[in-house]
Amino acid sequence: MTSILIIDDEAPLRRTLGITLKARKYEVHAAASGGEGLTTAAATKPDLVILDLGLPDMDGTTVVRRLRAWTDVPILVLSGRSDSSDKVEALDAGADDYVTKPFETDELLARLRAVSRRSATEDEEPTVELGDVIVDLAAHRISRGSEAIHLTPTEWHLLEVLIRNPGRLLRRRWLLAEVWGPGYESAHGNLRLYMAQLRQKIEAEPSSPQYLLTEPGMGYRYDPRP
Repeated sequence: MTSILIIDDEAPLRRTLGITLKARKYEVHAAASGGEGLTTAAATKPDLVILDLGLPDMDGTTVVRRLRAWTDVPILVLSGRSDSSDKVEALDAGADDYVTKPFETDELLARLRAVSRRSATEDEEPTVELGDVIVDLAAHRISRGSEAIHLTPTEWHLLEVLIRNPGRLLRRRWLLAEVWGPGYESAHGNLRLYMAQLRQKIEAEPSSPQYLLTEPGMGYRYDPRP
């Protein structure tokens, strides 16, 4: 059974989320403050953490950093702060995704499944299906039916980073540093160009992508389609 730790000072939200998650066979732990959440995380070793940023004793970003000091548990930030700077700070601290309150339950559950998949596959060499396109990460091959699809080394690196982080929002600066290296964090034109090239080769309708998605003003996300 997958265990989830909810760290949020709103008792009604903790209660509602707990009922929803338990109905879907999750084991649920809850904490009303950052300190209590850190103590509970150390004691229960949850598989996922849902974390509010506006906690009474410390900022949620501090909780993310303290968790990241000893665990790689997927962290989904759930917050009423909609400003992009708050999102960037939480993601930079080590959060895996960010959902803004108010939220749809189906979206939250989908995001939880996505960060769970990322955690489960990050150490594997999976074969991934993107519609009729097969990506073999171990063999470094990509094909559509019997036809091989040629990717440049940079296209392959970008695609591999996206696929190894299913469902996770990857910020543009992080992707640029990861794929192109230090010093390229502002080369957004490079990233747009290579994402467009990947979509042309992989997506059935490149102008309306299903798998390689843009999060406006933030970055990109690989949607594995649950």
